[in-house]
Amino acid sequence: MLKLYNNLSRKKEIFKPLAKNRVGFYSCGPTVYWYAHIGNLRTYLFEDILKRVLEYNGYKVKHVMNITDVGHLTSDADSGDDKIELGAKREKKTAWQIAQFYEKAFKKDLKLLNIEEPNVWIKATETITEQIKLIKELEKKGFTYKISDGIYFDSSKLPTYGRLWPKKMKIKAGARIEMVAGKKNPTDFALWKFTPAGVKRQMEWDSPWGRGFPGWHTECVVMSAKNLGIPFDIHSGGIDHIPIHHTNEIAQSEAAYEKVLAKYWLHGDFLILPEGKMAKSKGNIIRLDDLTDKGFNPLAYRYLCLNAHYRSKLNFSFEALKSSQNSLENLYDIFSNLKSEKSKLSLKSEYKNKFLELINNDLDTPKALALFWNLAKNKNISDQEKKLLFLDFDRVFGLGLAKLKKEKTPSKIIELVRAREEFRKKGDFTKADEMREKLKEAGYWVEDTKKGSKIKKNLIRK
Repeated sequence: MLKLYNNLSRKKEIFKPLAKNRVGFYSCGPTVYWYAHIGNLRTYLFEDILKRVLEYNGYKVKHVMNITDVGHLTSDADSGDDKIELGAKREKKTAWQIAQFYEKAFKKDLKLLNIEEPNVWIKATETITEQIKLIKELEKKGFTYKISDGIYFDSSKLPTYGRLWPKKMKIKAGARIEMVAGKKNPTDFALWKFTPAGVKRQMEWDSPWGRGFPGWHTECVVMSAKNLGIPFDIHSGGIDHIPIHHTNEIAQSEAAYEKVLAKYWLHGDFLILPEGKMAKSKGNIIRLDDLTDKGFNPLAYRYLCLNAHYRSKLNFSFEALKSSQNSLENLYDIFSNLKSEKSKLSLKSEYKNKFLELINNDLDTPKALALFWNLAKNKNISDQEKKLLFLDFDRVFGLGLAKLKKEKTPSKIIELVRAREEFRKKGDFTKADEMREKLKEAGYWVEDTKKGSKIKKNLIRK
């Protein structure tokens, strides 16, 4: 049985989809005003594992991810600039060009990390009509009010507001939010923002209340419901979405349709740098390109994330990433050297059943990865059985084992290794080290053993 920690109930639950063998899954996508950082990407990696585990269990998953290309302001207080418009000013491009460019960059990162794309991509700007319709429904039911800068949701009218919050959470004025002039309650939020007088925005639309643009929280309700209906099975995102964004999605759904938007709410925890939580607002971000520029395989970062449970914080360092890359290369080396042969698969069910038990326990990838290595070191299991199990487990891990090919070592590499061995025999270790560096630059490294030098290829995908 698959068990998932549901933040809505604050406990681990047996997963029971609304429709037999089918899962509707919505994950909050990027706001495409700048590059995603590796903290953002950790969330998408967790969601990829979730989707893979669902599929591993035989479910047919309809995965929807949004692209927020309008409406996400720089402040949770419904103040500040729209991030897309701000990006346009920063780079002297149109808002549409900014959104398109960073959407493309985001999808490139997904591909490098071997993250499966959703079944459906949907943009906020594609659903303006539906968002206006939702706001009109909220207005009809008495949940809205108008102030100088827009139409707001009156959270005091909904007795269940904040049902996603941790029990001890309290709103502190000035801490979570600052009051916009005219707002009735600190937790009220914008449904539709007016274009300020004398301002010409690139992204704005006519509405029954005035020209402007939708609120971020409204967008996700519409985009998820349009493709999955209400309620659907799983809604996911980062842990920072719990107190505001996902809370406000649930509030609108309950107010308009008298239904909670989704049955299960899953959230991934933060990636932590030595100086604290990574955030674009702090300027302390690391991009995936920063890792590859330093010679790291993007999948080494995926491997690093597998070593921490998605609901726990992950401390990042380049030392830890280097260790993960070494482990990944060793894993590739072990897999590439497994021989294909016919054998009895006597222990297959034992390992497979244990693997399923671990990943079905709220996606326990650290323990599942430990089982992976236990299998690799088990000398009582044939190469053929190991290969089949490795490939089976990698349906969840996504480390790309099926794409590996054992390549013949080029003759020039063999010559460098021979030359290095000759220098070592002569005691000329300076020259030997030079040969090692040349091998490294060519994508190979040498392990010195009692039987001589062993050549290994750095399996880093560019």
